[in-house]
Amino acid sequence: MGPSSATATAPTTATAGGGTPYAAEISAAATRNGVDPNVLSGLIRAESNFDPNATSPAGAQGLTQLMPGTAAGLGVTNPLDPAQSIDGGARYLRQQLDHFGGDVTKALAAYNAGPGAVERFGGVPPYEETQSYVRRVLGYAQGAVA
Repeated sequence: MGPSSATATAPTTATAGGGTPYAAEISAAATRNGVDPNVLSGLIRAESNFDPNATSPAGAQGLTQLMPGTAAGLGVTNPLDPAQSIDGGARYLRQQLDHFGGDVTKALAAYNAGPGAVERFGGVPPYEETQSYVRRVLGYAQGAVA
């Protein structure tokens, strides 16, 4: 779930690759997990605007806005650590891609609304937040350089 009250701060890692913060970490995590680095970068931008300290009102934390239970299940011990958050988010995205047959749109919807909602509706749920989220991430990914 995207943070609605998180504020952007300067990343603790130097930007690279066309100015994308955490470009090296995003590229490495994407490669390790077999996900598109531009989609991962777009997801991070939509989730936290590259703020490693972002916390949502629902309790999601870090660059990839992992909920505590999800983070723990992915082996992320500190979701505010950029490298752990990026890798955990990439792993969770990979899980959703695997679950939904490689369909990026459904995987992103599941990342935002949960896989159960995507299954119930047979695709992106009719939630404005989730529909907007998927459009934003895919739009960012098209312009992203990671």
